Amino acid sequence: METVWSLVIDVIVTGGVGFALWAADRRHGKYGIMLPVALGVVIACLAWIVAVAAGTGYLTGLIWVPWIVPMVLGVAVSVAVTKLVERRREKRDVADLTRVLRG
Repeated sequence: METVWSLVIDVIVTGGVGFALWAADRRHGKYGIMLPVALGVVIACLAWIVAVAAGTGYLTGLIWVPWIVPMVLGVAVSVAVTKLVERRREKRDVADLTRVLRG
């Protein structure tokens, strides 16, 4: 039962960081508010499932794995994918605007 709390904490932390990431980004109009939140939470849940299935939540020296690794992976994927989507969306928007303005 102690390991389930690590999932709850992972979801809360990665979701909160996702919202903070969106709010801190000046160009957050290029993507939706839920993109960094959903990515962080999904990746954190998947990493938690893998870590617990591997048995690290019950081994004495590895009890930190289901707590820390999902949070770090969730935040890292959130930042990386958000920046990737932002760049691609900006290029596509500029290309579409140029095409419209040329006639």
